[in-house]
Amino acid sequence: MRLLSTICIALVALAAAIPAQAERIKDLGGFQGLRTNQLTGYGIVVGLAGTGDDSLDYATLGMKGVAQRFGLTLPPGVNPALKNAAAVLITADLPAMAKPGQKLDITVSAMGKAKSLRGGALIVAPLYGADGQIYAMAQGNLAVGGLGVSAQDGSSVSVNVPTAGRIPGGATVERAVDSGFAQAPELLFNLGEADLTTSGRIAQAINSAFGPGRARAMDAVTIAIAVPPGAEARTLLMGQIENLDVSPADAPARVIVNARTGTVVINGAVRIAPAAVAHGKLTVSVSEDPQVSQPAPFSKGQTVVTPSSSIEVAERKAQMVDFHPGASLADIVKAVNALGASPADLVAILEALKQAGAMKAELIVL
Repeated sequence: MRLLSTICIALVALAAAIPAQAERIKDLGGFQGLRTNQLTGYGIVVGLAGTGDDSLDYATLGMKGVAQRFGLTLPPGVNPALKNAAAVLITADLPAMAKPGQKLDITVSAMGKAKSLRGGALIVAPLYGADGQIYAMAQGNLAVGGLGVSAQDGSSVSVNVPTAGRIPGGATVERAVDSGFAQAPELLFNLGEADLTTSGRIAQAINSAFGPGRARAMDAVTIAIAVPPGAEARTLLMGQIENLDVSPADAPARVIVNARTGTVVINGAVRIAPAAVAHGKLTVSVSEDPQVSQPAPFSKGQTVVTPSSSIEVAERKAQMVDFHPGASLADIVKAVNALGASPADLVAILEALKQAGAMKAELIVL
C-alpha cells in the first residue's frame, strides 16, 4: 500500500513538471441550454424463462394495462401469472438538439423480484421528461450481460447483474426540446469549474478572434457573448468559438486523500512553508504463553491452565525532516520516503501541516 501511495504521488509530480497547454473552449464548459435531458419510463419485459415477477401486484397491473391497449379486457378477479414477465424501469439520456426520429440507447432495470431479464423483450413504453411530457417511445430486445441460475434447494449462482440490460437504439425520439438559443438576446457559456482567471481568458480569446466587445465575463462561471440574430448564424459562430484555444488557469493547491484506499494525491501547486516534521511509531506487543499445571499423582488435584502474558513496548526513533521555505511536491515526496510513512501516517502528517499553517492547500478527504 505504501508503494501504491508513493507511485501516485510520483506520477502527479511528473505531471506537474509538464507546462500547462492550451485547451479548446469546448473542453472547458458548454453553452447554456445545450444540455442532456434525462428520460424515464415504466414498462413490461416479456419472454423470460420463468425468471419474472410472478404475481407481483404492480407487474400484474402493468400487464393488464398492456392487454387493454390491444383491446383485451380480462375478467374481474382474473390475474395473469407472470413468471415470464417483469416490471421494469427504463432510463435514457436525450442529447441536446435531438430531433424526432433519432434513436437513443436505453437501460432497462428490474424493479421487482425478477431473477433475470435475459432473453426478454420490452413492450412499447413511453419515456417522460421532468415536465411530464412524452419525448420518446421505447421497445426492443434486451442485451443482458449478467447471468443468474438458481436451484430448488435455494442455492444460486450469479454472474454480473442479470436484472439490468441495455437496448442499443431501443428508443425513438418523438419530441424535440427547444433549447432557446436562437431567440435568446445573447449566448451564455458556462464553465465546468468556476475560475475567475479562466473566465476572463475565454472572454479575451473571443474578443481577439471576433472583435472587441463581443464577449464579457459576467462571473467566475458565465461568459456572455453578443451574437447576430438567426439560428444559422449563431450555430456557425458557436462552432468557431468552441474550437478557440485558451490556456486555463492553474489549478488551486489541493491534497486529495482517499481514507478507504489509502491513496494520497498532491498536485504541483502545493507549497510548504518552513516547518519541521518528526514521525515515530510506538509498537506494543502482547504475547500469551499459557502454562499447564499438573498435580502430583494420587493427590486428587485437577489439571489447570494458568495464563502467562508478556507485554513489550518498542518505540522507533523518529527522524526530523526540515522543510525549507517554498518546498515543492518533490520535497514532500522525498520527506515521506525518508520517514518511511505509510498512507495512514502520511494523512496524519498532512493534516498536522495544515493545522500548523505550514501547508497552504485545500485538504479534501474522500
